[in-house]
Amino acid sequence: MRVRAGFWEVWLVDVWGMASWSSWVGLEEARLVVPRLPGVYMVRSGLDDRVVYVGCAAERAGNGSRPAQGMRGRIAKYTSGLASGLGEAALDRALTDPSWLRERLAEVEAGRPMRAAHWAKAAIARAELELCWAVTSTGREAVELEERVIAVLRPSLWNRRVPRP
Repeated sequence: MRVRAGFWEVWLVDVWGMASWSSWVGLEEARLVVPRLPGVYMVRSGLDDRVVYVGCAAERAGNGSRPAQGMRGRIAKYTSGLASGLGEAALDRALTDPSWLRERLAEVEAGRPMRAAHWAKAAIARAELELCWAVTSTGREAVELEERVIAVLRPSLWNRRVPRP
């Protein structure tokens, strides 16, 4: 595991000690292997090798023909191009990248405009995201763990909603 000195050493002790975390996996792989259970996930960007987003998922009930979704359902939303939460944050950053914007403009000018969901997917791909996660017993435990992790990592996160100290 790559860890930078200073802030990341503190992060390693503080955050990794809060729960039993999985190994880091790419976003597409995570979509297939993240458990269908409540829990917290951390996302790091390969662009700068730091944790950029923390999220949680509670018990997401299935509908009889589908099993409960938990974290896997949440991650699947991001890989489908949902521009909320992590997807919105990745898109916000991509929209500040002139090179990325020029590529999108060239697509439009060539008569190949993409839908918003495709832009969100392209923004997520641009960020080179990896995830790790921790399973919790309940959705309430997931929310509490998410709040503790965000409190440690707060200054550097893409999350819009962060608890105040």
